[in-house]
Amino acid sequence: MAKVLAALRNHWKKSTFGACLLGWGGHWLYGKHCDNLLRRAACQEAQAFGNQLIPATVPLKKATVFLNPAACKGKAGNLFEKNAAPILHLSGLDVTVVKTDYEGQAKKLLELMENTDLIIIAGGDGTVQEVITGLLRRADEAAFSKIPIGFIPLGKTCTLSHTLYPESTNQVQHITNATLAILKGETVPLDVLQIKGEKEQPVFAVSGLRWGSYRDAGVKVSKYWYLGPLKTKAAHFFSTFKEWPQKRQAALMYLGPTERPPEEPEEKLSRPPLYVRLYRRLRSYWSSPKEFPQEVAPEDWEELKLSTIELSIATRNRQLDLTRTEDFMDICIEAESISKGEFVHRGSQKMRDPHTCPEGSQCIQASRCILQLPEGTEGSFGIDNEEYEAMPVEVKLLPRKLRFFCDPRMREQMLQAAVQ
Repeated sequence: MAKVLAALRNHWKKSTFGACLLGWGGHWLYGKHCDNLLRRAACQEAQAFGNQLIPATVPLKKATVFLNPAACKGKAGNLFEKNAAPILHLSGLDVTVVKTDYEGQAKKLLELMENTDLIIIAGGDGTVQEVITGLLRRADEAAFSKIPIGFIPLGKTCTLSHTLYPESTNQVQHITNATLAILKGETVPLDVLQIKGEKEQPVFAVSGLRWGSYRDAGVKVSKYWYLGPLKTKAAHFFSTFKEWPQKRQAALMYLGPTERPPEEPEEKLSRPPLYVRLYRRLRSYWSSPKEFPQEVAPEDWEELKLSTIELSIATRNRQLDLTRTEDFMDICIEAESISKGEFVHRGSQKMRDPHTCPEGSQCIQASRCILQLPEGTEGSFGIDNEEYEAMPVEVKLLPRKLRFFCDPRMREQMLQAAVQ
């Protein structure tokens, strides 16, 4: 024992390195063991759904998964196979996995998709944006938009996961929780933005549209990867070397919020017999006076000239309120006068919450808007973190257009917050 201690003391550098390596290896193995326990517990819970008896005449539910293997720097395929696929197969669903090979393929595949009971999106914000755009471009979108949608967060940016699932620092737990939420069946309605240019087909978004200096600087953050935790500040700092202040000028026309109609019941009442329907029709024909069509009141458009460092148009999905009485989207026009230091500081906050509206900004609630840009305007829009050429667009809110599966705990929190 004395010889061992003497050897360790005489070779203290090697001993320190070995101890650190042994400690790191033990921590890594313990993390892998905990991940396996999480997967096993999730599979056991999924198997309880798969063991439920169903009548022989009832077909299995069909689930179509749109998987983007390129998400999360090419790791999404492996993450899906290890964490989500076993849960889906054990649940008793008839699962079909569709892997996308290139950007924009999901939009084309949605045009050819046959009837399915569930749509599951496995990827990040870009995959969500492609799938809902392809879905809502269909000629029969009125029927297909009623299909519930599940989201398995596998991408680098997964904005919807903050609304649908509890926060978790463990990636395996986050993915398994999202997959189990699909089996539990709780859904929440989400708003969608329809963004249409002058010539292009409409694009649909669940988060929103950004146009300005913060978005342009945020796109270049990965370029400074070698600076580690300082890369975000570096990207915004170097962007201030351009012409300052960086103004965006445009004209904005918008309509105010609309009153939310009562939600339709999910289960429709059975149709009454023929003689009852005939009696009701005859009674309404003879008793009620004929009504002349009323003239539709002209829409009250507001017009605004704006000069801003950044403009954002966002849904309320991040602060989801299931009991609100009005439908609207948030338009944030940030002040153009800002110091370079404040720009760098605020840029870091924007990376965490891109659609935050800082103090001193002009906030507008609208159900529809038209954004007119001056001729020769360059730059790009960020639509759900995907890049599109900047052009004049019309943005229309489609309230409660799609239903997404969510964790029951999150739905309960939303309802409790609304009551308080």
